[in-house]
Amino acid sequence: MLVRKLNECEEFTAGDGTILKELLHPDKQPLALRYSLAHAIVPVGQTSIPHSLTTSEVYYIMQGKGEMHIDNETQLIEPGDAVYIPPNARQYVHNCGDEPLVFVCMVDPAWREEDETIYNE
Repeated sequence: MLVRKLNECEEFTAGDGTILKELLHPDKQPLALRYSLAHAIVPVGQTSIPHSLTTSEVYYIMQGKGEMHIDNETQLIEPGDAVYIPPNARQYVHNCGDEPLVFVCMVDPAWREEDETIYNE
C-alpha cells in the first residue's frame, strides 16, 4: 500500500510559478498509473504564468477563489469546482480572493517537462 502524506512531499515552484507538492507520479513511484497528481497553491493576488500542456489536465479547487483562463474564456472558480483543461489549451489562473488558492491538479498522461510550453510575455 502506498500512502503519500502531503506534509512529507517536497515543495517546489513549478514552471508556471505555482507552488507544488507532487503526490503521485508513475515515473517516481512504482505505480500502475497513467496520470500524475499534485497539490498546488497560488498565493493571494498572484497569477500563474500562461502555459499549455500537450496532455489533458483537471484542477479540483479546495480553497480560495480565482479566475481561470483557458484560451479565450474566463470563469470564476471556487471550492468544489472541477476544471477540465484540454490538451494544448493556453491556460493560467489568477488568485482574486483573500486567501491562498489551493487545488489538486491531475495530468493525464502524467506530467513531463517536455510536454509543457511556458509563455513568458
